[in-house]
Amino acid sequence: MEQQEHLLNQARQFGYIQDDQVWLRPFMDLPARQVGQVKDTPEAALVYFAQRFEAFRAKVDDLLARITESENKGSFLMKALHLKEQIASFDGLGDFEELHRRLTQAEDDIRSLVSRNREKNLATKIKIIEDAEALHDTVDWQGGADQLKDLRQAWIKTGPVNKEVTDEIEQRFQAAVDHFFARRKAFQADKKAMTNRAFDKYKALIQRSEALQNSDDWEGTTQKLKQLQQEWKDVGGSLPRKQANELWTRFRAAHNRFFDRLKDHISSKRVEAKDTYMDDNLGRKRALVAEAEALLERPMNEAVSRAKELQAAWKKVGPVRGEESDRVWEAFLSACDRIFELSALEHYVRKRIPLEGPKPGPQEQLNLRLTALRDFIKFDRQEQAVLEENLGKLSDAPANEAFRNMLQSKIRTFERKIRTKNDLMELVRRRYAGTANIS
Repeated sequence: MEQQEHLLNQARQFGYIQDDQVWLRPFMDLPARQVGQVKDTPEAALVYFAQRFEAFRAKVDDLLARITESENKGSFLMKALHLKEQIASFDGLGDFEELHRRLTQAEDDIRSLVSRNREKNLATKIKIIEDAEALHDTVDWQGGADQLKDLRQAWIKTGPVNKEVTDEIEQRFQAAVDHFFARRKAFQADKKAMTNRAFDKYKALIQRSEALQNSDDWEGTTQKLKQLQQEWKDVGGSLPRKQANELWTRFRAAHNRFFDRLKDHISSKRVEAKDTYMDDNLGRKRALVAEAEALLERPMNEAVSRAKELQAAWKKVGPVRGEESDRVWEAFLSACDRIFELSALEHYVRKRIPLEGPKPGPQEQLNLRLTALRDFIKFDRQEQAVLEENLGKLSDAPANEAFRNMLQSKIRTFERKIRTKNDLMELVRRRYAGTANIS
């Protein structure tokens, strides 16, 4: 009964009965309007429309509570506006003006929050655009693509901005993305064209080598094959590993075929006469020298293994006459020294290049090798100086002769090591010519 009395009092406060019609009193700038009619008693009609108001107010209370609890308050703006519009036409008796005020306050709060969020979203999207535009000149294609993928996800997750700038920032972001991928597409097209040109050059060198592999012009063909090996190195093309290995195997097979025939030819020409025997040995040793000198163009692990085989083969070749013996021996020793010193250098360099992270560029690769060679030479000279100092202090007594010879031999060894390392400095400079600024 108390609830009924409360509703009746509320209804009489905001409404009245006139000519069996239920009227809502004027509020705000709205005039009085009819909301229903009396079907039973005036009191029952007033209570009924007060109850309708209470049901409407419950909907408002529920919406405002959900807005308060929600993190995404902006999604409730249209619902608040819809209820606010209903106030002017809803049939009920109650304090509609108070509901209008509460809904208006909620609307203002939501609009203010949306405005702040859109300003924040705009700042976030501008930062995303700047990060995308920072890739304008990058050549790290994989890293750039990964970064743009992340930026796209961040863009999608960032809420809307004010409509007047939406198109502008969308176009600016898309332009940065399109610019990167257009550059990457052009680079890949150029790279493919360069790869095709390198492939054609390698194929041509293989064909020229295979045309010479059965030649009987031993000396002339040796020089031609060495020239082809230099041209192979000068191509400098970057092919897929499998394809590059297949081409190199064919190229190397043609050269091995000729040098194997050369060795067989020299062996078949042996005669008993001493002079002919000496000449034969000289030819075999020159062939070993030629092959040893050509090893610089082979993969390093293969070159080292082959150099050791050539050293073993050298020991099986008989003597050579006089000064020619010294010259061919020095040439062979120098060629083998270059292989072993270069192998030691590359091993040293590999140990100092991190397995992870970006690889050094051509200039860094060159500088690393030149610095290492300079350090090696410095160490060799220090060792040589110590030996020379010890030799100088040694007396002329016959008992010291064996020790003196040993010191002199070691000094000559260091002289050769230093000379070889100086030769390698020129070699690595030539290998990096055109891909790095020589220092």
